[in-house]
Amino acid sequence: MNDTPEQTPHSWPLVALRYVLPGLVILGGVVVMALGSESDLEGGAAIVSAGLAIFFVNWLFRAGVAGEGEREREDRAREYFDRHGRWPE
Repeated sequence: MNDTPEQTPHSWPLVALRYVLPGLVILGGVVVMALGSESDLEGGAAIVSAGLAIFFVNWLFRAGVAGEGEREREDRAREYFDRHGRWPE
């Protein structure tokens, strides 16, 4: 049984969605805060928060998918135990 996760190459749209989009939104919020008045400071902070939310939603999704792989490995190990009477190494 192979417990090492397979590495898949990241396509450019996936990298853009995970890192470039949140980075651009955060950068836009910082620009709004730097160039505007006091009310623009609050709006820029909201835009920065939106960029951080995009990043963390992507992170939570990846964490959930990684958990699925761990559950699948655990299920395979339990099936092995049921067939052979010992835990796989």
